[in-house]
Amino acid sequence: MRACVLVVDDDREIVNAIAILLEKEGYQVLKAYNGLEALELAAERPVQLIILDVMMPRLDGLSALMKIRERRNVPIIVLSAKSEDSDKILGLSMGADDYVTKPYHPQELAARVRSQLRRYTSLGDMNAEGRGSEIRSGRLCYRPEELQLLADGEPVRLTATETRIVDLFMRNLGRVFPAEEIYRRVWEDEAAYAVENTVMVHIRHIREKIELNPKEPEYLKVVWGIGYKMEKR
Repeated sequence: MRACVLVVDDDREIVNAIAILLEKEGYQVLKAYNGLEALELAAERPVQLIILDVMMPRLDGLSALMKIRERRNVPIIVLSAKSEDSDKILGLSMGADDYVTKPYHPQELAARVRSQLRRYTSLGDMNAEGRGSEIRSGRLCYRPEELQLLADGEPVRLTATETRIVDLFMRNLGRVFPAEEIYRRVWEDEAAYAVENTVMVHIRHIREKIELNPKEPEYLKVVWGIGYKMEKR
């Protein structure tokens, strides 16, 4: 069955160009031209990935992103003409899995779509080790078989990218991972400029979901000058 990608942009030429690119890659493509249409299609259709522009009428991309994240954890790639690091960090902070700036190289966008879909559809095949048993650390309990993290017995709602980060840390309690290694293993891509910011934003999101006090984390900690680790308790 072909993966279904929802492409959202108020510029119809951009939507059509991306649709042609992805259809050649073998994907089924749905089209939307504003945030409200995106919400409707994401709720009605079995979408596996969303490419989402930021500046759109009726409902902007970031607002749509937040609403989609309330119900779905599918990969979302933000597509934007805003290229400042602060803009990228904002998009990632609001739940995006990746951020691509315009103008973009078509093959780069296609590669990012392939990478996100591969990670999303194969989350359960990252590593056979630890399957079938719970991994515990204090208030946290991770079930590799279900890719489910519990905090104080309650399920933690994670995006696909956050799940892979948690999977990496929980299978390696106490081990310190540099940001570049986290990026390579989770994003399955070579670390490039400013990957530290990308990783940092996702780490912060996970902390907000699992820590009693995210500003003084008990579990997901930074090791200054080296990287991050999940504390074994």
